[in-house]
Amino acid sequence: MFATFMIDQLDALMLARIQFAFVISWHIVFPAFSIGLASFLTVLEFRWLKTGEPIYAEVYKHWVKIFAVVFGMGVVSGVVMSYQFGTNWAVFSDKAGNVLGPLLAYEVLTAFFLEASFLGIMLFGWGRVSKRMHLASTAIVAIGTLISGFWILAANSFMQTPQGFMVGADGLLYPTNWLEIIFNPSFPYRYAHMMTAAFLTTAFVIGGIGAYYLQSKKHVEHRKHGRVMLGMAMVMAIFVAPAQVLIGDMHGLNTLEHQPVKVAAMEGLWENERGAPLVLFGIPDQKAEKNHYEVKIPYVSGLILTHSFDKEVKGLKNWAPEDRPFVAIVFWAFRIMVSIGMLMVLVGLFSLYKYFKKQQFNSDSIWFHRLWMMMTPMGFIALLAGWFVTETGRQPWTVYGVIRTAESMSPVAAQQVATTLIGFIVLYVFVFGAGSFYILRLIAKGPQPYENPADDNFYEHSITEGQGRTLSGDSNASEHMESNSTESNSVKDLDKPADDVEDGGLR
Repeated sequence: MFATFMIDQLDALMLARIQFAFVISWHIVFPAFSIGLASFLTVLEFRWLKTGEPIYAEVYKHWVKIFAVVFGMGVVSGVVMSYQFGTNWAVFSDKAGNVLGPLLAYEVLTAFFLEASFLGIMLFGWGRVSKRMHLASTAIVAIGTLISGFWILAANSFMQTPQGFMVGADGLLYPTNWLEIIFNPSFPYRYAHMMTAAFLTTAFVIGGIGAYYLQSKKHVEHRKHGRVMLGMAMVMAIFVAPAQVLIGDMHGLNTLEHQPVKVAAMEGLWENERGAPLVLFGIPDQKAEKNHYEVKIPYVSGLILTHSFDKEVKGLKNWAPEDRPFVAIVFWAFRIMVSIGMLMVLVGLFSLYKYFKKQQFNSDSIWFHRLWMMMTPMGFIALLAGWFVTETGRQPWTVYGVIRTAESMSPVAAQQVATTLIGFIVLYVFVFGAGSFYILRLIAKGPQPYENPADDNFYEHSITEGQGRTLSGDSNASEHMESNSTESNSVKDLDKPADDVEDGGLR
């Protein structure tokens, strides 16, 4: 019934766009969270090795479980993304595959394989490899997530500001300069903006949970863990949130240069204006080409966009209606993203004030901790809003100015797209709902005591003489042991540790 309603109201193209938006909205959350978590875990383990304080190991072991779930859900949602390129967007894959295919392949070869190789050591190697090796594995996984983001953002940025290619007689895109393709005009700003957003999103999740542990009567034993979490998150809020504002400003100026229609939609400007006003509130009407119920501040947008009071900013009417994005989504998503970003800056300033007052961890700082708890999901909301600005603002193009979205879709029927969309919704609610529920259970349980660090000491491990002789290639290890043993001729002698076995320094 729901599928019939969607088919009656929407065509195949709109359904395919909705499906892609649904899938990518889920997917962007998990990789961004895993990027921030991997770096957070690296810092935690480094602090543990440097100070020897068990509290850092306890917090690490707590969050590495959450990281494993988040990483897994990111991989699953990424597979579905690839699936869509072959079903709903096969024409786009055919036209742009010569450029985007290698970029995505490089992501697998340089990042995913790197992460997969050391992820096992990171998750299961505690106490089985040396402490330095385990730290190195965690750091390599963190670096792998940053490399993965590099290639994904390079591909996406090419779709926003394409260069370094030619269109062949067959209508396909062919690369002419890979450096220009990778380092296209918007890539440096987009990559910096996205990675910083990932760090801030993670910081506010960790800080909010740390504040919860500081205030919750059920988690009195986790107060010290909460201090570590909130303290590290405060550093990010104090220093990185203002940096994100500056990066966002540079990104906006770059977008104005290369995608001015997107900026016009973000600002809700229909006419060319000198000293363009900042529209705080308004309801964009795409048919009437104006905003209803506007609330605006004169000159502010012009000052932000051009750093001048009298330079002209182009309005949406400079482009044909069919070349404009859906203004209402871009307009409001941009305001949600900016509002949350400014709120993060204010939380950072409040945190700095509490730090100088030495009150950041006091149990009576109730409103301060509640503010951090309120901010826990805000990074995800800002992340999704920013992604909607980026992707919706590029419409009606898949590759800006080169390939239209309407030309990119596979010849599939609306009924097929609607059916798979419903299937994705049901599957995602079940799979990711279960994963999210498990994460919430881990958070409710809290970090567990690190009672006996010696149990996880890799250098306490050893191997038996029999195992050592077998590993060294002695095919008659058992007979050799029997002939040289004065204590017993039983097979149990093979399990006795021997000092004369060369174990490569494992002990």
